[in-house]
Parts: sequence; C-alpha cells; structure tokens
Amino acid sequence: MRNSPLWQLTLARLREYVREPGTLFWVFGFPILLALALGLAFRSGAQPRMPIVVLPGAEQAARVALLDREHSLIVTGATEAEAQLWLSRGRAYLAVGGGTPVEYRYDPTRPETQALVLRVDRVLQTAAGRTDPLPTREETVVAQGSRYIDFLLPGLIGMNIMSASMWGIGWVIVQTRTRKLLKRFLATPMRKRDYLFSHMIARLIFLFFEVAVLLGFGHLAFDIRIQGSIPLIGLVAVLGAMSFAGVGVLTASRARTAETVSGLMNAVMLPMFVLSGVFFSAENFPSWMQPAIRILPLTALNDSLRAIINEGAGLAAVSFPLVVLAAWGALTFALALRIFRWS
Repeated sequence: MRNSPLWQLTLARLREYVREPGTLFWVFGFPILLALALGLAFRSGAQPRMPIVVLPGAEQAARVALLDREHSLIVTGATEAEAQLWLSRGRAYLAVGGGTPVEYRYDPTRPETQALVLRVDRVLQTAAGRTDPLPTREETVVAQGSRYIDFLLPGLIGMNIMSASMWGIGWVIVQTRTRKLLKRFLATPMRKRDYLFSHMIARLIFLFFEVAVLLGFGHLAFDIRIQGSIPLIGLVAVLGAMSFAGVGVLTASRARTAETVSGLMNAVMLPMFVLSGVFFSAENFPSWMQPAIRILPLTALNDSLRAIINEGAGLAAVSFPLVVLAAWGALTFALALRIFRWS
C-alpha cells in the first residue's frame, strides 16, 4: 500500500493542502466569515426600521409627526427633489404625499414596499377615523428552519464544496502542467487514473472537516439545528464533492495556462452561483427555466442539504438530487479520463 502510486500521490496532495495557508483560509475561514456577515445582516429579531419620506404639502409636518410614532419607520420630511434622489438611491423605500388625496410613490419591484404601503396607509387611515369591523390580534412565530441563516448555511456549504473541489483540483492540475511537471509523470509507472483519483481522494478527506466546521459554526453562532440524519448529510456531501471534482478534472483536462482554466472555471461556476439558490431561492426564476436549473449539480446539492438540515428529509426524499449528482460525477470523470493530456 505504501508503494502504491495512488497512496503516495494522495499523501502529496494532502501535504500541499496543509502547507498552504491561503488554501486553508479559503476553504475554512472565508465561508465562516461570509456566514457570519450575512447571518448578522439578516438575523431574526426586531423588525427592521424602514426609511420613508413625506413630500411637501399642507399635512407634511403632521404626517411626519404621526408616522414617526411608529417604531418600525424612519420618517423624514423632504422636498420633491430630495425625495426623488433618495428613492433612486435606495435611501428611502417610500414617499408619502403631504396633501389630499394621499399619494404613495414607490418601486413595486422591491418586495418590501408593498407591505410598507399597507402599513403606512393603515396608520394614516386610522388617524383619520377609520375603524376596523373585525378585531385582530398579531402573534409572531419564528420557526426553526425558517430564518434566512437556516436557508443560507446549506447554500454556503454547497458553494464551498463546489469552489474547493473545482479550484482545488482543476487549478492545481493546470499549474502542474504549466510547470512541466506532468510531463515527468509520463516516465513513471503511474497510471493516469491514479493521478486523477489522488486529487479526488484528498479532496474527500478535507471535505468532512469543511462540512463539520461550517455546521458546528452555524449551531454555535446561530443555533442552527440539524433536523435530519448526519450520515445522510455526509453521503450528499461526498456525492457533491465527487460530482464537482469530476467537473474540475474535465475543465483542466486540456487547459494549458492559468488564464484559460480561470476562464473555464468561472464560466462553469458563475451561472450556478446565480441560478442554483445559494443566496436566494431558485424558485424566483421563471417556470420555463426550472427544468434546466433542477439538473444543475449545485442546485441538486443545495436542495438536498436544505431538505435534510431544515426539514429532516430522508433518503427517499432526496433520491432524485443524489442521482443528478452521481450522474454528473460519473459522466464528467469518464470524459476527463478520455481526453486528459499530460502536456
């Protein structure tokens, strides 16, 4: 075993990981900092205060005073020019007229403005004497798994698995080729698959530490609780890493320069960063795009992780995403073995 080319190449890859502080930061430190920043920015708790402006008019001062009593609003009186500038720059979400009838100016594409208009209108109508025929009562409930950080963390794990697998394998292969080291391997009894498999095995060894660190950080910092099976999370992570390792090997199979492989990596990863639901749900895209989005490997990985972590899904519930991941890994690695060149 110790004389096996696969074993020695895997050890060499592990030593390269450990001896490169920059790699360790991007694999472990950066995802934690990103989760911390976004988790704090979108944390659950008190309702955020929404900035609005009141336009000039006979009722401007009275409406500023009335709306300013609402703890959820930041109210400012403004001129027409100031209001237009603040709305265009996002410094205010809503402009309220200062006369009669009450005018509301807002951008309907912003999801928070619709609820904001209803909130402000309710305050003004109630102050004008409107009474509701039915009594109401509000009760806020923050369910486990419904917070933004609960949605975000599985997406960050999936993003990290994809980035580390592709850059940690594809970039290294091309760098080795540009330094003329791959040519030297031709004179050894090492087989092509041993060299490529060694990258994948070393990636899988580090994978367990990456996922464990992110899940542990989420639990300690944001009280994220895993609802499903930890071994099933491990299975999904392994299939995801193997899938993207195959894509990374395929991308680097013929690339001869760092610039070429960088362009290829970005061309593969950037569409999935946007489409596969890392920071927001993939359901936001039109229905005609959904079939293509669902067969992307990062979509399959993110959906599986969220279903297991937040919903307690079992193996049967994530069987289709697992098939998608396995298919991507097998097809890309088989194609990479066929077209890979040492020089």
